[in-house]
Amino acid sequence: MIKKLAKYIIDCKKDTILTPIFVIFEVIMEVVIPYLMAKIIDVGIQNSDVKYILEIGIFLIVSAILSLTFGMLSGRFAAKASAGYAKNLRKAMFDKIQTYAFENIDKFSTSSLITRLTTDVTNVQNAFQMIIRILVRAPIMLIFALVMTFTISAKLACIFLVAIPILGFLLIFIAKKAHPYFETVFKKYDKLNRVVQEDLSGIRVVKAYAKEDLEKEKFRGVNNEVYSMFKKAEKIVAFNSPVMQFTVYSCILLISWFGAQLIVGGEMQTGQLSSLITYAYQILMSLMMLSMVFVMVIIAQSSAERIIEVLDEKPAIKNKERTIKEVKDGGIVFDNVSFCYSDEKDRTKFALRNINLEIKPGETVGIIGGTGSSKSTLVQLIPRLYEVTKGRVKVGGVDVRDYDLETLRDSVSMVLQKNVLFSGTISENLRWGNKEADDDELERVCKLAQADDFIKQFPAKYETVLDQGGTNVSGGQKQRICIARALLKKPKILILDDSTSAVDTKTDALIRKAFREEIPNTTKIIIAQRISSIEDADKIVVLNEGRIDGIGTSEELLKTNKIYREVYESQMKGDDEEDGKED
Repeated sequence: MIKKLAKYIIDCKKDTILTPIFVIFEVIMEVVIPYLMAKIIDVGIQNSDVKYILEIGIFLIVSAILSLTFGMLSGRFAAKASAGYAKNLRKAMFDKIQTYAFENIDKFSTSSLITRLTTDVTNVQNAFQMIIRILVRAPIMLIFALVMTFTISAKLACIFLVAIPILGFLLIFIAKKAHPYFETVFKKYDKLNRVVQEDLSGIRVVKAYAKEDLEKEKFRGVNNEVYSMFKKAEKIVAFNSPVMQFTVYSCILLISWFGAQLIVGGEMQTGQLSSLITYAYQILMSLMMLSMVFVMVIIAQSSAERIIEVLDEKPAIKNKERTIKEVKDGGIVFDNVSFCYSDEKDRTKFALRNINLEIKPGETVGIIGGTGSSKSTLVQLIPRLYEVTKGRVKVGGVDVRDYDLETLRDSVSMVLQKNVLFSGTISENLRWGNKEADDDELERVCKLAQADDFIKQFPAKYETVLDQGGTNVSGGQKQRICIARALLKKPKILILDDSTSAVDTKTDALIRKAFREEIPNTTKIIIAQRISSIEDADKIVVLNEGRIDGIGTSEELLKTNKIYREVYESQMKGDDEEDGKED
């Protein structure tokens, strides 16, 4: 794990190396100070030698200034190194997530990935800063101070040889007991983030149903779970402080007691005892620092393991060594395709079963079926958002697994069921389809998608700023902008997954008319709940529980397919009733 995380130091190596160097210099100066003070007491003051006191005093002041300077420099470089390290970790994780297939995202969940990119990285960052500074400072200070205590009095120095193993045992005990709790608490953090994310993304629904109290109660419950787990972990970690304090004060008392006896017996001078007490503080403070680092490392270990999980995750979908980098046309073939979301070996629950379907280049194909019939799943196999479990999908006569992923997905434009717009201007959102597109191209595709008229009604027109998620435009406007963005890619295959559900039937008809006239060579797949949206398609596919129940034109299916006929009649009857009311 350490080896895997260490490679992300990269561009902050210089700061990482300079930090412990300045720490060593800082420690040397701090160890020298008690020695100089002892000399002033035992030689200068004892002999009333003012000149000696001044000479040693100057060295003492210089040592203090240097210690302060080296300490400031080590702190500065440690902060830069840890911030740079955290930046590299976040970038590496984010870049890795971009390579994930939907299957990988589903495995971790969005809330968990957010926690890992934020809280977990921050924990590792803090631990890294403490490791390169305090974890270097504490043992070096411990060794140097121990050496000095042995040079002053080997008898008194033996006190530390008893205290250190006791504290070491304590730290190991705390680590073993607390680590499992910290592992659990970060899973609870994932749950907490999920609750917050769901509440904020669905805040309009929450307020529409006046369910604020329910959401508060849900948040309170998971928040208490996080609190409870942290409390259990902190109860164990809290033992560290009183035991450390007890050990420190016990050592100081023993040194003072036995030191006073040695002074009375003439075996030690007053200045030596004073410096010995100072070294005792340095030794025991070093041990306390080590315990602090140890606690931080316990917390960070759980976070580091979660970060490694993200970095080690292998994308469920990736390129072969040799790939095809050109899609000939928009012809699609589903050859005995079955698909299962489960990644277990025993796959018994298939979302799609034995799909055989041929779509010719330039055809318009409608897909209809009940909720849960896997309509969206079917079209997501075309650009390899998911991998087929059995059979194969061909685009342009080639198995989609043989294409370069970027080439394949550049040839397929999808307007997903959940339309997503990003914060920024309308033109910036449109240029996701083609970043090089000029204003005329933006206007052309927006006219095709019936979006140009309402966009020009905004004061800033195409430079109108959209809120996150496009919340300052209506559902129908959002859908039309997303369709225009998809058209800007000039795809060979255009997939609309229930993407005109929020527009009126007249606008829907105008969009389909524009498709027929302006992009006749583009293969168009339209998933819809409204019969009117797919009635004029070249062929319609009826899905039922993951199987094809019928294929044909609207007229053919009315005669041969019960599901299509029932949907058609229910919708036409509804339309007739509406017309009757208007009359």
